[in-house]
Amino acid sequence: MKLFLLTLLFVTTFISKAQNVAQVNPVYQLRIYEIFENNKNHFHERFRDHAMRIMKKYNFKITSIYESKSDKKTEFVYFLEWPDEKTMKQAWEGFKADKEWIEIKKEFIKKYGDVVGNIEDRVLTKLDYSPN
Repeated sequence: MKLFLLTLLFVTTFISKAQNVAQVNPVYQLRIYEIFENNKNHFHERFRDHAMRIMKKYNFKITSIYESKSDKKTEFVYFLEWPDEKTMKQAWEGFKADKEWIEIKKEFIKKYGDVVGNIEDRVLTKLDYSPN
């Protein structure tokens, strides 16, 4: 009986620690969209009023949003946090296949033309010595 209880305690501790490691080490995603000055307000409207709302259905966790402007281009930049890469990939698949999102994109393109140019996507893993 003691051996059984010790084994159960060991397994429970191991599972608990494994879950804590997954929770402590999320995956971050950096998204950079080239946007156009002539219709960037329409892009912001689409992202703010539609994309973010639909992303919530798929458990996107947007941590910060920025705009970057240089002499050559304007970019929309945002960071996301995910529990793991599998969750991230599944969420993006769901979002991209979302019927409402597909219709919104069609409407905006028809009305305003392309509101997004090149898109860059980077998956980031936080290093153990990164400041909090």
